[in-house]
Amino acid sequence: MRIAQSDAVKCECGERKTIGRVKKKVVIGSVASDADVGRSQRSRSLSSPLDELNKNIVKMLQRDGRVPFKEIAEGLDVSEGTVRNRVNWMKQSGMLKIVAIADPSAFHYRSDAMLGVKVASGSSPKHVASRLSDLNEVVYSIWVSGRFDLLVEIVTDTEEEFLAFLETHFFDQSDVDDIEVMTCLSMFKNQFLLKRDME
Repeated sequence: MRIAQSDAVKCECGERKTIGRVKKKVVIGSVASDADVGRSQRSRSLSSPLDELNKNIVKMLQRDGRVPFKEIAEGLDVSEGTVRNRVNWMKQSGMLKIVAIADPSAFHYRSDAMLGVKVASGSSPKHVASRLSDLNEVVYSIWVSGRFDLLVEIVTDTEEEFLAFLETHFFDQSDVDDIEVMTCLSMFKNQFLLKRDME
C-alpha cells in the first residue's frame, strides 16, 4: 500500500392505529376507523418537513436551539401552543432533534486531515467504513464516486497520535489498498448543523 501526502483545504410518528373488528359472514379482519386514519394522516402532515410553518420553526431553532416557543410564535404570528405541538410532532416523527453541538472551529486540534481511501479488491467501502466508524478519531466518513472509495476525516490532539492512528488502522490493513492524506491548511466554513439551510 502506498501513501500520497498532499496539502488541501478541507474542504437524523410512529403511526398509531386503532384496530377494530369487522365481522362479515365468517371473515374477521382488522381495520382502522375513518377517524383514526384521518388523525394519522393529519399527524404526518403536521410533522412533515415540507410544511411551510415547520420549515420556519426549524430555521429559528437552527439559529438558537434554546429560543422560547413564545418568541417563535410571535415571530411567525401563530400561537405558542401551535409551535409547541409542531415541535413535539416533529420530534416524535424523528424529523427533529434539539441537541447541543460543539462548533469544531472552536477547537484547535493539532492534527486535522481528510483521507482519500481506496478500498482493496475483495473488500467493500461499507465494510471499511463500518470498521472505522467506531473509532473516536473518525468524525466524518462517506462513500464517494471518483478516484477514491471513501472520504474519512480524522482529528487528533497531536501529530504523534495521528501517525499512530494511521499505522494501526490503515498501514498493512488487508481491506485498504491506498490512502491519500490531505491536511487542513485553513478552515473557511464549517456548517455543522444541516448541510444547507431549509428552503
